[in-house]
Formats: sequence, C-alpha cells, structure tokens
Amino acid sequence: MPLNDMQIRRTKPDAKAYTLSDGAGLSLLIEPNGSKSWRFRYRFGGKPKMISMGVYPTVSLAEARSRRDEARKLVSEGRNPSEVRKEKKLALAAENTTSFEAIAREWHKLKSMRWSVGYAADIMEAFEKDIFPYIGNRSVSEIKPLELLNVLRKIEARGALEKTRKVRQRCSEVFRYAIATGRCEVNPASELSSALDVNQAQNYPFLREEEIPLFNASLNEYTGSDLVKLATKLLMVTGVRTIELRMACWDEFDLENATWEVPEERMKMRRPHLVPLPVQAVAWLEELKVMTGNYRYVFPGRNDPNKPMSEASINQLIKRIGYGGRLTGHGFRHMMSTILHEQGFNSAWIEMQLAHADKNTIRGTYNHAQYFDDRKLMLQWYADKVFAPVAP
Repeated sequence: MPLNDMQIRRTKPDAKAYTLSDGAGLSLLIEPNGSKSWRFRYRFGGKPKMISMGVYPTVSLAEARSRRDEARKLVSEGRNPSEVRKEKKLALAAENTTSFEAIAREWHKLKSMRWSVGYAADIMEAFEKDIFPYIGNRSVSEIKPLELLNVLRKIEARGALEKTRKVRQRCSEVFRYAIATGRCEVNPASELSSALDVNQAQNYPFLREEEIPLFNASLNEYTGSDLVKLATKLLMVTGVRTIELRMACWDEFDLENATWEVPEERMKMRRPHLVPLPVQAVAWLEELKVMTGNYRYVFPGRNDPNKPMSEASINQLIKRIGYGGRLTGHGFRHMMSTILHEQGFNSAWIEMQLAHADKNTIRGTYNHAQYFDDRKLMLQWYADKVFAPVAP
C-alpha cells in the first residue's frame, strides 16, 4: 500500500532498522537513530541493484516518487541508474576542473615554483580581484574573446594600462595551458591586444634630474597616508622593485648597521640581495617602526595588516599628486640608473644595486654582498642628491 506523509511523520524508530514500502521499488529505511532515507531497488542485467534517493524530509515523498519514476525510465531504456548517477558526478567534477579559476590556480601552482613569493602573490591577487569575480566559474572552453575583452576593459577603465597588458598576458598563458592539457581548443586572449588601449612597447616613465625637486615638494605636501609617502621615499633611494619593498618584513632590517637583506624567495633573480641604507632611509625606517613595528610587514595592508599593502598604493599616490602618466613606482629604478651612470659611477655597482646581476658587468660567483662598501657610498651620494634642500 502506498505511503503518505502523515504515516511517514508518525513512524517511530525500532531497535533494528526496518523499511516501509511505497511500491514500484521505492521504500523508506528507518534507522534506530530515527533517520529516514529513501531507497530504490531494481534489477539490471539479471542482478538486483539498489540506489539511495535522499533523506526524508529533505527529499519529500513526492520528490522521491519522481526520482523513482526517472530511474525506472532509465531501466526501461537499458541504462543502469547507478552508472548514470556516477557519470553525472564525473561530469560535474570535470566541469569544476575546467573552470577558468580552477585551471588558473593549477597553472599558478605549477609556475610559481620558479617565481619569487611576491611575484606569485601579485599574479594571484590580480586574478582574484579582476578576473575570477567575472569569469572564474566559467568553463574555459565556453569563454569567448568578447567576454574576456569586457572583463579586461574594466581594468583599462581605471587607467591601469600596464596592468591590463600584464593580466591579458597571464590569461593567455592560462588558456595555452588549458589547451595543452586538453581542456579547451581556443585561446580567446591571444588576439585581444589590438582591441585594448595598451602600448606593447611601453616604457616605465621616470623623472629627469631637474624635475625631482618639484616632485619632492608635491610629495611632502601630500596629506594622505604617511605610510605610502615613506614607502615612496624609500623606493626612490634604494633602487629595489616595488614588490620587494611593499613585502618587506621587519626581521630583514639591521638599522644599527644600516642594511636590509631581501631574501632570495622575494627576488626576481632568486638571489638574496643586500641593500645598504642611506642615513635618510634609516631615519624613515625608524619613523615607520613607531607606526608598524608591531606587525610583520613594514608596510601592512590598510584593510588586513597581516598582508602587505596593495601593489597599486605607490602609483595611486603618484597619480594623486599630479604625476599620473609621467612617473610610476618602477620608474624610480630607471631614474636612479640614469643619474648614477651620468655621474660616472661604476656600472657594475649600479647593476648590482638594481639586482640585475648583468653577466657582462658582474662576473664570477654571485655574492650578494658584492661591492657593498662601494654601493653604500654611491647610494648615500644619490640620496643626498635626490633629497638635497632646495634653495629658497
């Protein structure tokens, strides 16, 4: 006799599990603990089979009957409901592993072993902020060029043209990886560069020597974050990359001996880098220690102090004081290189300070303390030059 909801609700557990039949292979299993679950029994290939149909009351009597009828239809078509269910699970799992986010994280994990920690973090941060929210759950085989273009134009609209170029390149690498691993056949990012407002040969803009005093005046008048202002000044006199500065930790600094040792995992060249600190830099770091000395990072994030400040912080400051398009954080390295070379400093010292490790200027076994005393004098001269008092 078919079941009804009143009967099911009133059914009590017993010392042993037992079943109530609804007919046509559907039954309700009542466990000693009081749980109730649906079962469907059938024969396939001459053998008895059974599959679960869910738990009551999450799966109602009407829903259980509907699922039973679907399973009976499969049997009548010569298909095993149990195998069909497995196929659906595999298809869902495959769909999850073909989403752009899943493949991008897989690609990132594979590639990041050869990258610095900071560089790897920046790439993933860009994906999480600008790409995953829009196409992260989409299958790579379904993403069309126009769809990706619209996502990239959101970055472009912020004026972050260099970032747009880099993110498009990284998306293209993810799609190439997906093609190589058999999960899509077309790379929708490959032809988008011509549709974006990005100059592929774009150089990082930098200041000429005569422009520095006016920039410093604008920087000193900036009323925003003192943390970012000091970060900008340190970037100017150390020659490190923006990513190396913003991820700096306090345990890397020896202020008494005016040195900063950047660990190899954060360096682009995967080599530790010893930076001599001019007296101005030490003073700024002492000031920063009062502000952030209790944190791990010298420049902790505004919203989460357990993470470093945003990669855009310094460039945003530069834009706010009126130098957008005329200078970038990375441009300070070019500025340093130009001024020091024009002054006649040894190219090997300069390249070592910029951590280029140019094989033509730095020969023999790499030594992260190489030319340290020379570089110390050079950077002190440079800091005095860049931050020289302006005559009234």
